[in-house]
Amino acid sequence: MITFKRVYEPAAGQDGWRVLADRLWPRGVSKSSLTMDEWCRDITPSAELRQAYHHQLIDFQTFGERYLAELTHPEAEDCLRRLALKASTGNLTLLSAVKSPQTSHIPWLTRVLEQHIRLLNDGLTEQ
Repeated sequence: MITFKRVYEPAAGQDGWRVLADRLWPRGVSKSSLTMDEWCRDITPSAELRQAYHHQLIDFQTFGERYLAELTHPEAEDCLRRLALKASTGNLTLLSAVKSPQTSHIPWLTRVLEQHIRLLNDGLTEQ
């Protein structure tokens, strides 16, 4: 199961594998205070894409389409496969400092991870 938490929320036992899904380290959070298992920058939007979206140069749909294209890069694919495997055997919590997760990269990332999990469950990808 894939869930989302803001980095400012406390860790809980049911979180499972906790992954920071932000390219930049969250403001106001010390590295020693954030409970996480992995920081996977390769599955986050590029700086250029993030800035274009934040400056409203592109809409949410365009942001998502471009982000999905970025997730096809080999480095991102490696991380996605690894995280999908974790999520297929337990809980996976995506951590981010975003204020509005519904209009961030998180829904797009969750959708791609769920697709990878389905492929794993169908036995169509290498493990």
